[in-house]
Amino acid sequence: MNKDTVLLFTRFGLGQGPAELQILLAQKYLSLLLETGRLPGKLLFYTDGVRLACDGSPVLEQLTRLENLGVELVLCKTCLDTYQLTNHVKVGVVGGMGDIIETMQRAVQVISL
Repeated sequence: MNKDTVLLFTRFGLGQGPAELQILLAQKYLSLLLETGRLPGKLLFYTDGVRLACDGSPVLEQLTRLENLGVELVLCKTCLDTYQLTNHVKVGVVGGMGDIIETMQRAVQVISL
């Protein structure tokens, strides 16, 4: 595990393009990440990215496996409240923007997906 690396999810999927492609890419990325065994220390979720850790997300299985392997998942409380998803969180911990900023400042590498 690379504790100094943080992955940042700001979309409900990866990249630009049709929603189906964004979700497919997120599923593939997280599955392949798990296969490599070289895991980041944390995953941060804000804006639409918080939806990935809530009820009905197509990547809940991968996120649960990552969390069980010791990867910390932090979700933006303001975003969850805005989307009325606070009671639908399935994985990770709810934090504030301050937690996200602190994590990013301490990281050696932040990768925005």
